[in-house]
Amino acid sequence: MKIKERFTKNINIKKRLVISNILMITVPVAITALIGALCVGVIWLSIQYGAGLGFEDSEDFYRASRSVSMLVEQSLREGTHKNQAEDLAGISGLLDKNAMALSVDSANKNIYQYGHTTDSDTTLLNAVDALGGKGFVSSGSRELYVHSAEIDGTFYRISIFNSPSELSYETLKVAVVLSAIVLIFAVLFSILLTNRFLIRFVFRKIERPLDILADGVRQISDGNLEHRIDYSEQDEFAPVCADFNEMAARLKASEERTAQHEQSRKELLVGISHDLRSPLTSIQAYVEGLLDGVAQTPEAQRGYLAIIKSKAEDIDRMLSKIFLFSKMELGEYPVSPELLQLDDEVRQLVRALETEYEEKGLTLTIGSLAPATVYADPDQLRRVLTNIMENSAKYKSKDMGTMTISLREENGYCLSLCDDGPGVPEEALPHLFEVFYRSDPSRQNPHRGSGLGLAISANAVRRMNGTIEATAGGQGGLDITICLPKVEE
Repeated sequence: MKIKERFTKNINIKKRLVISNILMITVPVAITALIGALCVGVIWLSIQYGAGLGFEDSEDFYRASRSVSMLVEQSLREGTHKNQAEDLAGISGLLDKNAMALSVDSANKNIYQYGHTTDSDTTLLNAVDALGGKGFVSSGSRELYVHSAEIDGTFYRISIFNSPSELSYETLKVAVVLSAIVLIFAVLFSILLTNRFLIRFVFRKIERPLDILADGVRQISDGNLEHRIDYSEQDEFAPVCADFNEMAARLKASEERTAQHEQSRKELLVGISHDLRSPLTSIQAYVEGLLDGVAQTPEAQRGYLAIIKSKAEDIDRMLSKIFLFSKMELGEYPVSPELLQLDDEVRQLVRALETEYEEKGLTLTIGSLAPATVYADPDQLRRVLTNIMENSAKYKSKDMGTMTISLREENGYCLSLCDDGPGVPEEALPHLFEVFYRSDPSRQNPHRGSGLGLAISANAVRRMNGTIEATAGGQGGLDITICLPKVEE
């Protein structure tokens, strides 16, 4: 049983179809041949060992009996007379063919007997004796022909019996027709039986995988994206089930991304509302102060107007970053990548910005810069680096902070910007590049940052096929590493 299960398990659908096509031909042929052989065998055995073939009428029997009696007489004349039974045995084939019985008597003694006898044979013999010892008589169910012969002074009585009810040629024709009908039904039955078996043989291999796939589709349509198909067979359905599992995994990842984007959208709306409310509230308060005459002197009025201008600039910068981030998310922000010598770009940027950032309390220093050629957009690259520098300048904890920029070759080229600021908690590091995220949960100081700078930087780096990561710096600050791929030859 185990061998059969292992055999059927290893037969894929293609092999089953080939086997079914072969069996569809061979099985009906084999069954038909077997039943045909049985029919022919039955007819042959009936003729060979049964009563043989009878005659159509008494005249046929009479003629045949005369011929047989002449053969018997000739055999008796030509025989050795020592074993007359052996001399007459050669006539048995003719007797079998015509379903006749033969009896040869001499001096009231039977010297040869062939075929079966009946109770009416004695009555027929007596009737022939009454007619002179030879001739033809019939009792309806039995016929007798008697011929007398004198051979070398010995009288022989040759008696030939026949039963008209025995198998005749017409009966044989009927038997052949019936056999043909049986063969036709056998062919039809074998075809139906084989077809039914082969349908089960092939369809059973298809039905179970289809049921598994249908159940999987129902599970996915019902929202169960955790469902996976466990299919161990190595057949044509194996790659389909593997693709189904991959599709389910992708749908689950897509749903998670959609949920994450929806959460980001909600956080974006909340962040925009929060960050706009503070400067707008300030603007409203100072405008009301001006209207109410709280600032009565020109100096006080200029101070109020300066604050209003500063808050308006904060709102403008915030809206500009939101607009930029939205265009990046929609893929509408133009990208113009080109071959850049990254180490030279870093040197030029630091040289251009070091004075400005010293005034903001951040010293830019260049560490080890490995030669690096990358394919990137120079404007976006400068914006990324400027956003990170701006972030460090805003959140520094010392009067004069330091940022060290270095470049090394490691699975591409990795640019490190490490400051000595207060750093961020370990649990906050993975979230730094999310929209409107600040490590300060209270979000009480939007003037120090909108929470969009690092999110814009991360988006820009991804558009350059790179990665960005934040880790704790060696001096207790924050180390942001940007890795860009090498340029293929």
